Amino acid sequence: MPHNYGLALLITLFAGLATAIGSIFAFMVKKDNLKALSVGLGFSAGVMIFLSFTDILPAASEMLSERFPTNHKWVVYGGFIIGILIAVLIDYFIPDHIDEKELMNPDVVSADKRMQRAGLFTAAAIFVHNFPEGMATFLTASHDLTLGLSVGLAIAIHNIPEGIAVALPIYHSTGKKRYATLYAALSGISEPIGAILGMILLHFFMPQLMIGVAMAAVAGIMIYISFDTLLPLAREFGNWHLSMVGIISGMLFIWVSLLLMP
Repeated sequence: MPHNYGLALLITLFAGLATAIGSIFAFMVKKDNLKALSVGLGFSAGVMIFLSFTDILPAASEMLSERFPTNHKWVVYGGFIIGILIAVLIDYFIPDHIDEKELMNPDVVSADKRMQRAGLFTAAAIFVHNFPEGMATFLTASHDLTLGLSVGLAIAIHNIPEGIAVALPIYHSTGKKRYATLYAALSGISEPIGAILGMILLHFFMPQLMIGVAMAAVAGIMIYISFDTLLPLAREFGNWHLSMVGIISGMLFIWVSLLLMP
């Protein structure tokens, strides 16, 4: 809906710039005490998984049922697969370059140049990976503002460790906090750029029919991110029990928030 465009852009901007918050954690959190991130990553995965299966896919099915009254569920299924394939292709051609061992113990890389290069490569890779997330957040928020806020929150939480992955090696190699924060923020700026492209497509080019398919694809992207990136990193930073605490907490939190919202 057009009147949601401004708020949808703001939500996406907030989610993207959460990478800058991650740079602050990189300066404050001890290298060997990242267990809080394990819970946070699990929380984000729990929110995204819950929203995908209980809100986004049903909303897509409802939108498509008017045009495809007998087989709309298969169209939703196809859109979901398209979203997963998009995420797989991005992962295949542009690996995320996040080395969890270096993130946990950045001192193991002795050469400053190598550390700085690792941070810059990570920033570039995250920039590309965040682009479809920005489109997904915008498309969701423009259709359903309440759902978009929830998606934006989940994206923002999982962008924090991405900001850490960028800022930590750059900070340790240069000693400059501003430099590290700048690159962490730039790695997330692709999300509002993706939102602007999503707004152009939605307003000028995308038929109403395709919005339902795009919503299903958003769910596919979020599910892939949860199982391919968030949950493995959550276990890496802490342990499986901490990850489960985060997952269950995320699901219960977002469930209650949806019940309380009109």
